[in-house]
This record gives sequence, C-alpha cells and structure tokens, in this order.
Amino acid sequence: MSDEPQRWTQATVYSDMWVDPADDPRENAEASPEGELATLRDYLKNYRLTLLMKCEGLSAEQLARRSVPPSTMSLLGLLRHLAEVERDWRGWILPGDPLPKLYGPGGDFGGAVADQAVVDAAYADLAREQAATDAALAEHPDLGVRLGKDAIPVRDLLVHRIEEYARHCGHADLLRECVDGRVGQ
Repeated sequence: MSDEPQRWTQATVYSDMWVDPADDPRENAEASPEGELATLRDYLKNYRLTLLMKCEGLSAEQLARRSVPPSTMSLLGLLRHLAEVERDWRGWILPGDPLPKLYGPGGDFGGAVADQAVVDAAYADLAREQAATDAALAEHPDLGVRLGKDAIPVRDLLVHRIEEYARHCGHADLLRECVDGRVGQ
C-alpha cells in the first residue's frame, strides 16, 4: 500500500481531462477571439481560470501543503505569488515608486500557511491585483505602446503574464496531484 493518493478526475467523457468539455468554464461556444489583443486576453483569462480550477474544493491545509522538501511551493503559495507578480508588473508601467510588496520578501510562499483567513485573503488579493493590472493595461489597447521607465511594450506585458500563469499552472497540476490525486487537462 502506498501513501500516494489514487489518481482520479471528475470527467466522465474523457478520462484524461479535469472536467468534461461541457462543464469546462474555459470552453467558449463563441468563435475564437478576433485580433491579437483579444486573443492574448482570452489566453490570460483561461490560464487564470485553470489555476483557480486546480485550487477548487481544497481545504486550507491542502492548499498550503508543500510539494517536496526543501521547496516551499504550494497551491496557496502560487495564489499569493501571482497576486504579488500582478502588483509588480503594474509597478513597471505606472508612474512613481513601485507599490510595496504584499507579503514581504519571500512571504508569498513562506507565509502560505494552513489558515482559512490566509486562504481568503490570497483569493481576494489575487482578484484585486488582477483587476488593477487589467485596468491599467486597458488604457493602452495598442500593443506596441511602450510603458513605464523601461519602455516595455504592452504586448510584452501581456505575453509575460500569460507565460507566468502557464508555467505556474504546470506547477499546480503536479501540486494538485500530490494533494489528492486529481489529474487532467
């Protein structure tokens, strides 16, 4: 007998999927978005949803569970880290000094403890920081416009955000499987 969780999925149509396509909030019955900006925003939205799906239905203890020693990575840490990252990117494009860190140095992962108040705050922080960065970038629909003191193109900011979420969704896949065995797309 093993201490490893049994692999499982909620999908009934395709056994290798997280959920059936009809139940997947990322599936869109509409046509693919038109244009580069709409496509980039759609990819970002879907990776954000994927991360939330990977965290769905877990207790505070499960969300805070570390992957493998000595790593401090956890699903809760990923939520906190991505809130910090959204805030940091916004600091690159807004005038003035960057905003202070939400959790302090290393606090995004190190402070991800099994406490429901910490979990609730992480979800609220992530939603708030995503909305604020989205709003700041919405003022610049031209993907070639360069922003901030480093003159970063809007396109690069969107692509880097997609890359960050995509990479961490891969981590979330493995973390979730370690927590309860759930696997899928």
